[in-house]
Amino acid sequence: MTNYKIIQKGKLWISISLVLFVASLVALGMWGFKYGIDFTGGSLMEVRYAENRPAVETVRENLSQLGLGELIVQPAGETNYILRFQNTEEAKHQEALKALRDLDGSVEEMHFESVGPSIGAELKQKSFYAVFFVLLGILLYISYSFRKVSRPVASWKYGASAIIAMFHDAIITMGIFAVLGRYFNMEINTPFVTAILTVIGYSVHDTIVVFDRTRENLPKSDSDFEGTVNMSVNQTLVRSINTSLTSLLSLTAIIIFGGESIRPFALTLAIGIFFGTYSSIFLASPLLVMWANWKKK
Repeated sequence: MTNYKIIQKGKLWISISLVLFVASLVALGMWGFKYGIDFTGGSLMEVRYAENRPAVETVRENLSQLGLGELIVQPAGETNYILRFQNTEEAKHQEALKALRDLDGSVEEMHFESVGPSIGAELKQKSFYAVFFVLLGILLYISYSFRKVSRPVASWKYGASAIIAMFHDAIITMGIFAVLGRYFNMEINTPFVTAILTVIGYSVHDTIVVFDRTRENLPKSDSDFEGTVNMSVNQTLVRSINTSLTSLLSLTAIIIFGGESIRPFALTLAIGIFFGTYSSIFLASPLLVMWANWKKK
């Protein structure tokens, strides 16, 4: 088996991660997210056409003069449309429904709901707490699992390295969505939070696989810590790439052929899994070795 010198080039990989991380923070600071109605408040209406469903642009043009705010027209199945707009007044709801019936009298309203800004603010707060407690729980779990591995780095540093890698994955993914929101009007809603939490879980899983192999190799390895970690990364390299590639292929199919509502969720997962694989190989383990080298100094 080829033994690639991955850990020996740790400074390069960490530098790449640092540049991407800082760029993502800048994007988040400058532009932030483009929030959907789950966070900002708005209306969601689903309608069904019994006969011929008009084109998306026809529907959009017919509703554009009603003062609905930002309007998203999303096909659903063969006969339905899902409409998202920011105005929550009942009068505007009825105007929109009338405009749709002017296009085709066979239209039937299947569902309508409004989300107020206060609910959106609550969702933001709960999303923050969810991410915080997940990170804390993972740190405690990894620290406990690696409690018997104390040399040459303390067990809590395994947990800290995994947390840094996860934070790296989440921030870069969010930074990319800040760019997408700025230039492509891509909104985030509660499924985005779900996807970020999934990315965090995937990232820590991949990192623990590498760390666990390191833990197994340490007692029986004749190499120093750097060599042992590099050997462990190489032993899990193919598995990590193949697992991620399988997931990415499935997500790519969903992004290309899936509906508009699921596309941001799948894209978030795809970006997060890509960087999660990168960080588990090129960031988390080099950080462990860097910590060990600092300890020697």
